[in-house]
Amino acid sequence: MPDSLAARAAPQPGPSEGELFKKILGSKWQGLHPDIRRRFDKNPLPGRALHYLGALSELRCSRFGKLLGHLTQPMIQGALIPYSDANFPVEIQVYAKPDDPAIYKQRIYRLHGREPIQFTSFMRESERGEVLEYVGMGLGMKLVLSVEENGSLHFQSDGYFWDVLGWRIPLPGVFTPGKTFLWHHNETPERFNIRIEIRHWLMGTTFTQVGVFEEVTEPKAVTA
Repeated sequence: MPDSLAARAAPQPGPSEGELFKKILGSKWQGLHPDIRRRFDKNPLPGRALHYLGALSELRCSRFGKLLGHLTQPMIQGALIPYSDANFPVEIQVYAKPDDPAIYKQRIYRLHGREPIQFTSFMRESERGEVLEYVGMGLGMKLVLSVEENGSLHFQSDGYFWDVLGWRIPLPGVFTPGKTFLWHHNETPERFNIRIEIRHWLMGTTFTQVGVFEEVTEPKAVTA
């Protein structure tokens, strides 16, 4: 088979978070730690995920968070985990689908004494150049990206919405789990740590996740 035909027949890389973040951050992208830029620049092949293994040293939810997590499980199971635990393994897969510009992320939480909890979200750019993350049933949030002085990547939610037939309907803050904050800190070329906090304006901090992850060189196949 000629090289040109082989290239066309071979699976083409899907979108990467790095491509999207680089576009959104502009010149600020260069302020990220080089390992973080390299990590997010990797493009998954359709059916071949980028795979990360790690553990959460802290998973915590408030009483309000626990109630909200149980109430929302039928719609967005796994997005708001209504349990507290510590030191348990987590698997993350970042993958693409053919002819789909979205970036998918699957997480499997293996809490002590419970069945594994799986949660899949996807991220894409809106027509207005915004970063949107969808968590299920058309529910999602707009994310604002920034670079911290130490080169870490910071995400902050800027409103939740419900996408119905292409219409983005804003959700009042009082009916959401709160504003989401996520920090991606680099430790080594293959190791990073994550901290997620969700803070409700009335109920305080509702959810917290803290963990450390490492890249796995051999990606796993994803059935989607």
